[in-house]
Amino acid sequence: MNISRIFIDRPIATSVLFMGILFFGWLGFTTLPINDLPNVDFPTINVTARLPGASPEIVGNTVALPLEREFSRIAGVEEMTSSSTTGNTRITLTFALSRDIDSATQDVQTAISQAIRRLPAEMPEPPTLRKLNPADAPVLILGVSSKQVPMSKLDMFADVNIAQRFSTISGVAQVQVFGSQKYAVRVFVDPNALSRRGLGIEKVVQAIQGANSNIPSGTLQGAARNYTVKSQGKFQNADDFNPLIIAYKDGMPVRLSDVGKAVDSVEFEKIRSWFNGERALIMAVYRQPGSNTVEVVSKLKEMLPDIRKEMPAGANLEVLVDRSEFIRDSIHEVNFTLVLSIVLVIGVILLFLRNLRATLVTALVLPASVLGTFAVMSLLGYSLNNLSLMAITLAVGFVVDDAIVVLENITRHLEMGKDRKTAALEGAKEIGSTVMTMTISLSAVFLPILFMEGMVGRLFREFAVTVGISVIISGIVSLTITPMMCGLLLKHEHAHGRLFNVSEQLFDAARNGYITTLRWALKIRPLVLIGSVLMLIATGYLYQIVQKGFIPKQDTGVINANTRAREGITFNEMIRYQQQISDIIQKNPNVAAVMSTAGQGTGGVLGENVGRYIIRLKDRDKREAGATADEVIQQIRRDTRGVQGVRLFLSNPPAIRIGGTLSTSDYLFVMTGTNLRNLYQPGQDMEARLRALPLVTDVSSNLELRNPEVQVRVLRDRAAALGISSQQVEQALFNAFGGRQVSTLYGVQDQYPVMLEIDRKYQADVKAMDSLFITAPNGAMVPLNSVAEINNSVGPVSVAHVGQLPGVVLSFNLAPGVSVGDAVTAINDIAAEVAPDGVSTAFTGSAKAFQEAFRSLPILMLVTILLIYMILAILYEHYGHPLTILTALPFAGFGALGTLILFGEELNIFSFVGVILLIGLVKKNGIMMVDFALQMQRENNMNPQEAIVEACRVRFRPIMMTTAAAIFATLPIALGFGAGAETRRPLGIAVVGGLVFSQFLTLYVTPVFYVSMERVTQFFRRDKKSVDLATATN
Repeated sequence: MNISRIFIDRPIATSVLFMGILFFGWLGFTTLPINDLPNVDFPTINVTARLPGASPEIVGNTVALPLEREFSRIAGVEEMTSSSTTGNTRITLTFALSRDIDSATQDVQTAISQAIRRLPAEMPEPPTLRKLNPADAPVLILGVSSKQVPMSKLDMFADVNIAQRFSTISGVAQVQVFGSQKYAVRVFVDPNALSRRGLGIEKVVQAIQGANSNIPSGTLQGAARNYTVKSQGKFQNADDFNPLIIAYKDGMPVRLSDVGKAVDSVEFEKIRSWFNGERALIMAVYRQPGSNTVEVVSKLKEMLPDIRKEMPAGANLEVLVDRSEFIRDSIHEVNFTLVLSIVLVIGVILLFLRNLRATLVTALVLPASVLGTFAVMSLLGYSLNNLSLMAITLAVGFVVDDAIVVLENITRHLEMGKDRKTAALEGAKEIGSTVMTMTISLSAVFLPILFMEGMVGRLFREFAVTVGISVIISGIVSLTITPMMCGLLLKHEHAHGRLFNVSEQLFDAARNGYITTLRWALKIRPLVLIGSVLMLIATGYLYQIVQKGFIPKQDTGVINANTRAREGITFNEMIRYQQQISDIIQKNPNVAAVMSTAGQGTGGVLGENVGRYIIRLKDRDKREAGATADEVIQQIRRDTRGVQGVRLFLSNPPAIRIGGTLSTSDYLFVMTGTNLRNLYQPGQDMEARLRALPLVTDVSSNLELRNPEVQVRVLRDRAAALGISSQQVEQALFNAFGGRQVSTLYGVQDQYPVMLEIDRKYQADVKAMDSLFITAPNGAMVPLNSVAEINNSVGPVSVAHVGQLPGVVLSFNLAPGVSVGDAVTAINDIAAEVAPDGVSTAFTGSAKAFQEAFRSLPILMLVTILLIYMILAILYEHYGHPLTILTALPFAGFGALGTLILFGEELNIFSFVGVILLIGLVKKNGIMMVDFALQMQRENNMNPQEAIVEACRVRFRPIMMTTAAAIFATLPIALGFGAGAETRRPLGIAVVGGLVFSQFLTLYVTPVFYVSMERVTQFFRRDKKSVDLATATN
């Protein structure tokens, strides 16, 4: 059966089909959204809750734990962690990738509703949840700054005029504000002034709550008309509170201004942000999954000129980070790499065939395969991203292989003296089964990835489908459009130029030399087979010693940083440290802009001793000596070593962040047990050992145990004698020091809290607590120190839970030049020595995903090899021929791993996919050899050795052409230039190294193995015939 005949006989219909593929492919290309990477949506939900004034232990036990117990009943929760600090808790729920985030959100909201009745009544609002995708970085970060405008006014403008307007743009998921300065009223009271008048703080609370109300007043039903009744019971600002009458003493009113004052303030006083040294608000915009990043950012930036016109006088709006710029540059570089690969492949074909018409056929067919892939990608809802474009670039090298094989075979028939149509018909028919075998087996290489679970499967699914589509379309085009064009365009050249003749003589000499050495190799088959086994063993050895990484980092022009000071530091001192480091960073010649926040860490974590930076670097060509992001990190570390009292953690974030638990560094290690105090010593020992480990840097943990505390122990007998309960004592402390929200201002655009605390001068010293009084039932004012014992102590800054168990979370970055595989192995060895019985240890986040990936990827490769073997066995109806075809795999693996080691690259998930890709590439040579050898044996009755030698002679040109095409198509990726090259380079190096090394060796090993397998097969056939003959004789 000749599939190509109908297309050769109907050139007009085939040409229309060709133009249709080009048209719809271009249409699909123009409609594809543009993103950095495929849409990798990790279903993660953050739940936050506040209990102002409560210690980390109380927040963890009374708020986090009840919520965690409810959340543990939700289906699909893979990981649950919480971090409780003073007055706040943050619970992170990571769901299985198969779980729908919207339905998970509904389940979490239901669980919160069920847990509310067990939560403290003093919580100012119910717990709130937010959907989170840790793999998705903000697409746009803005700085809103001003020297004259009050921060609360700037905050209101940012919320109403920027955030809400941005939220109307299609594709925007949320707008997050760092360093929020929302307006609030703070009421400060003097405890001594209250006690002199015989009043307790609770009187102030009652007076404020009674005076500031917003209760609906109803409707008056008149005889002729109805009236809406409005009352003016609410306050507007701080000045409205000061004249408020608290109580009457001796017939005289006691006003709030007599015992304290109300001032205009902000809700979170101990969070401040700066943009290039100016007070600012930082706004981060996140996109919705699947939306076009470049398009979304373009729409947002179109709004900025109008927003700037509306801003208060003296306010500025600047772009800190624009992720679309990196994506544009990265996609541009990949597009350039794609075009360069196409040009190089066409050049390879011209070099081997030395025929402009034949080269023109390939040059016309190749865009059809590429554009056809874009059309299918558009139908599947995929995007143009680094991985999908890299897949198409790689595909250029082997989608052209089918066309090369068909083209070369038709050319060979044409040189036999046949006319164009006959050569096209017979050449396509002769090679049709080979092309189908190569296409089916190559497209099947990526089938296992489609069924792979976890992050690697989700990340590379689009890559695998794109490559598979390219291969299938290439096979279809090579058996339809290519023969038709050959039948129309090719012609036999009876006379060639001198250059052609010289080059042909050189090629013939190379082929004859190969055949001579091949015959010699066939004479020493045992030695060749032993060498192949040794190569397989050596490949296993290289796999053990190669550095193993996970997701390669890339220079996006942005550096993240976190600061952490000692426990108990004052906020003013933390500000001084934050500004000191910011000044140093801004002086770095490679830094363009700096965002600094004190009191708020990565992911919105609150604390007076934490801070964060977002550092934007200058364009790569404007940096000194073309410094990379990692090199700038080392410069900043060197420059900030002199800053004592605070630690700076710098990170060049990976392309995808995995896990919802946020920390100061990229990798996390957790220790869990049933009792938190039993974790203190192992946690401290583990942290000390990690600090001494040269493989890691920026080691830190949540085990900060020296936070100054004031322990108030109620003297119950004495308090009972005075009629005072423990609840009254705790309530008085909460009113005085908890920053309690006692009321709410109802504005036109929002609601604003009214917060109560004692005057700041009474908070500066522990002895000032003696000024706090409690009202006894008889109206007497009882000093706090009369019913309670006050002592100084220390305690933890935060309390962590991992899966409802107390935990210690250690974070670390990798030292320069160190792979995550080496670090994970070393840390596991240390943990085995440090962790006592009853303490469990595990990696989480990216380190955990690395472990899971390198447990599953080798299995994936074995499954791929088994699948290819099964397909080839079915196609050839033979057990031995598939093994012959797959003999090239050890050499490809050895070449790929050896090249990675030689160039100092890691075996990460990208380069591992390159190794899997090699399985599909290197077997093509074997298929072309075995197919033709079997044909020679059937048609010409040749013995196996002569058949395989003849097959190698005839197929030498297409084998060299296809391999050279694949190498030159991948070479631009391996050279790795332009934005995002750090991600692409390992894959390209693995493919090029495997192809170059395996190409020359498999030209000898595959024929040797073929002859050996044929002789084994013949032996068993003779043995079977002997048995059958003996049975018949008996």
